[in-house]
Amino acid sequence: MLNKRKEMTSGNLAFAEAMRQVNPDVVAAYPITPSTEIPVKFAEFVANGMVDSEYVAVESEHSAITACVGASVSGARVMTASSANGVALMHEIFPIAASFRAPIIFGLVNRSLGAPVNIHCDHSDSMPERDSGWIQIYCEDAQEVYDSVLLAVRLAEHEDVLTPVFVCQDGFITSHCYEPVELLSDEAVKKFVGERKAKYPLLDVDNPVSYGSFTMSEYYFEIKRTQIEGMNNVPRVYKDLTKELAEYTGREYPALDAYRAEDAEYLIVIMSSATGVVKDVVDEMRERGIKAGCLRVRFFRPFPAEELKKLAKGKKGVAVLDRSASIGGTAPLAAEVKSALYGLSKRVPLQEYLFGLGGRDLYPRDAEKVFSGLMENDYSDTARYIGLLEKDEENGGN
Repeated sequence: MLNKRKEMTSGNLAFAEAMRQVNPDVVAAYPITPSTEIPVKFAEFVANGMVDSEYVAVESEHSAITACVGASVSGARVMTASSANGVALMHEIFPIAASFRAPIIFGLVNRSLGAPVNIHCDHSDSMPERDSGWIQIYCEDAQEVYDSVLLAVRLAEHEDVLTPVFVCQDGFITSHCYEPVELLSDEAVKKFVGERKAKYPLLDVDNPVSYGSFTMSEYYFEIKRTQIEGMNNVPRVYKDLTKELAEYTGREYPALDAYRAEDAEYLIVIMSSATGVVKDVVDEMRERGIKAGCLRVRFFRPFPAEELKKLAKGKKGVAVLDRSASIGGTAPLAAEVKSALYGLSKRVPLQEYLFGLGGRDLYPRDAEKVFSGLMENDYSDTARYIGLLEKDEENGGN
């Protein structure tokens, strides 16, 4: 049944192939760069009769997510994809989907938000949705994208979770670059994901329910409390699911990916595709006798605070690299890490950095310089910048 095969493919096409194998009931989408390939490839599967899905062509991203919500609460298994300003246009509907406990699987291919117009990667499109009630998974490579789609279906639809999921990958870096990806057989995927068994489908006329009702303060708070519990259940449910998928693939994905971190004295905390650069530098520094390590945050929501706290405890220095700015405040990943470490009895020195906005590369020399700063006990109360074109010592630019 397993009959695994390896193909040279991209993050976008790996996502689309997983969609084909899952064979969702409904896909509603309005393509936008760099996620365009996902709905376009899936539309090809529909046209060629390779799936049974209903593909809904709509006039905007707002309409796409609205159609997804309607289909999901009706009992259908639903998937879609978007990026950047398309994600921003959907913003109004994201909290509604989460409140409705609609287990939508969303391929979010990270791209900067304009202006100025830029089609390349940073995390400024997904980070504004961090409080919308959706699970957020960030992938390092195309293999992880493929596996994460399968995990996300089971996770979102679990009766103790019932929460929509963003499966995020870096635009162009992961979405368009080709690499070997191991794919499961259609039969194995079908067995793993199973069929959706909707608990309160809108179209069950024998057991009528209502979605979108007006709610006064007597009940609103309690509804939000149930959402919080669904999110709180994610780590427990996910831990079992990733072990189950590992029986098919041999790959297991923790919420927090620790690379040579347990005995490290200095840590870089980062997300997504740029992690590979940091891991290479960690290996080089270890060869020089420097105890460097890397923590890759895979789940941003729910945030793995306890795991991070344990791994960062007692370190001589931690640097957090954000690919999204919070203008006027602390960058998203740094804010979460600082919050997690606040409860430690002994303070861990921390420096926050911004990097890679608009798709700018992170180079090994950049990671080396970050580690050097930690070792030299060089910290600033404000964020520093990696890779700026002009040197700005006062503001920590490089």
